[in-house]
Amino acid sequence: MPYTAKDYGKLIGMDGFSETLLKNHFTLYQGYVTNTNKLMDILGAMLAEGKTAAPEYAELKRRLGWEFNGMRLHEYYFENLGGKGALDAGSRLGKALAAEFGGVDKWEADFRATGAMRGIGWVVLYQDTGGGRLINQWVNEHDVGNPAGATPILVMDVFEHAFMVDYGLKRADYIASFFKNIDWKAAEGRLK
Repeated sequence: MPYTAKDYGKLIGMDGFSETLLKNHFTLYQGYVTNTNKLMDILGAMLAEGKTAAPEYAELKRRLGWEFNGMRLHEYYFENLGGKGALDAGSRLGKALAAEFGGVDKWEADFRATGAMRGIGWVVLYQDTGGGRLINQWVNEHDVGNPAGATPILVMDVFEHAFMVDYGLKRADYIASFFKNIDWKAAEGRLK
């Protein structure tokens, strides 16, 4: 069964994110969904034809990680946007962040600093499902740097397409707008 792009149109009108930026970003996301489906179809056909030893099969398998994770990371990102207000330090997520980082403010400083690093990629607050610990992780490419067995709790896109239309090179201003629009209930709902 093919994957279907989700509709995130409810985010249009969100403070700090122009309609142009969001629509461009939604189109990019839809491309990941389309390409994931195409690759799954091609790989399925190659498997059925016994062409798994072909170099093309191996390269398409590698490409699938990029497209699939591009699809999923964008879904996590869009789904943890659209909220208003700060994280409630007394919430389950707030308490977990304070226990892990020594305070919600320290976690936020680390998350923001990770997002401000030079380079393209993602910043993801992960929960290690094996140990329960919370980790702010830089993910350079969609398919590189995702810790095995960890669940994304909060995802921030820091590829240029996520902010340059509205903020140019002012990544810190984008990060500030991101924090104003986090749907903390969505993020907390991912916590185990």
